[in-house]
Amino acid sequence: MSYRRFFAFLSVAVLVASVSMLAQSPKGWLVRIDRSTNATDPDASGNVKFTTVGSGFHATTPQAAVFWNPANTASGSYTLKGTFTLTKPSGHTNYYGLVFGGSDLGGPRQSYLYFLVAQDGSWLLKSREGEATQDVTRRAVNAAVKRPDASGQSVNALEVRVGADKVEYFINGTMVSTTPKTGAAGKTDGLYGVRVNHLLDVQVSDLAVSK
Repeated sequence: MSYRRFFAFLSVAVLVASVSMLAQSPKGWLVRIDRSTNATDPDASGNVKFTTVGSGFHATTPQAAVFWNPANTASGSYTLKGTFTLTKPSGHTNYYGLVFGGSDLGGPRQSYLYFLVAQDGSWLLKSREGEATQDVTRRAVNAAVKRPDASGQSVNALEVRVGADKVEYFINGTMVSTTPKTGAAGKTDGLYGVRVNHLLDVQVSDLAVSK
């Protein structure tokens, strides 16, 4: 096979793989894979899956991924909620939760805030600009975060309340932080969705925005 034909074949194979991955997603939803570059914390094999289950979604993530629907945006003052059920523990601490204030999520200038929890009882709030991330609020352990029970499952309801000049963050009805609507936490208008880091299996329900 010539190099030209080989690369043409490879391009088609990549396209088919991408279409297959997107075909697994609920109608209108897009997926961005965030592959690990850490040799000590590698991704698993297999494809990310994001499917409709009842009125919610189910994410299986051998690689970390962000899921969003371009029709889902919020601006001004609003409340974003979502309930996340970890169906089985990961082999180590991995985070999952809400994405908001997003733009260009499928492109090189991706930008968003993310409010996440993990099975060790910790939570974090970060911002992303392109490939660069920074802490908005440092990772912290809080009793409000539910850890896996004897069955290996945990349910955590996350809520972000965006006001005129501040943003409040709630886990299972408990406010765990508040930030001024400036700097890294200042861009709250835009797309919203969910992020699930690698090696996780998570059910998402009641994802909604209200004014």
